[in-house]
Amino acid sequence: MSTKWLSPDEERAWRAFLRVVVAVQTGTARDLAGIALSEPDYEVLSTLSEQPDHTSTLGRQADKMGWSRSRLSRHASRMEARGLLRREPDPADGRGCLLVLTEYGRETLSDAAPIHVASVRQHFIDRLTPEDLLAVERIAQRLDQAP
Repeated sequence: MSTKWLSPDEERAWRAFLRVVVAVQTGTARDLAGIALSEPDYEVLSTLSEQPDHTSTLGRQADKMGWSRSRLSRHASRMEARGLLRREPDPADGRGCLLVLTEYGRETLSDAAPIHVASVRQHFIDRLTPEDLLAVERIAQRLDQAP
């Protein structure tokens, strides 16, 4: 099998994409760290807040985040120790568990959301034109499609 190497234009586009991802994630992670949250903490809190009863199975949450169940389980243990969520047995799966957003987790998210939105604006949204944002959305939709 021969390797189809990247052309100079493709290489520049790839590296530019990586620089953008790193720059935006570094900025938003730094801003969340200022309030003692990580980006994964925020994602778990925000996605649980959108679920009925603020509850999700560990498996569904792991799939949503693109993480393995074991990785999310370890992260959830740390969040549980901080009182942000709790685990409950999953009545539909004796081996699984439910992640439940606690009242403290909801309060933490409520305090963090304005900071996170301001950070996303500062490091991403406000730096782009409306046309750029549409282009990003089109690119994301194309990349979301199965190969």
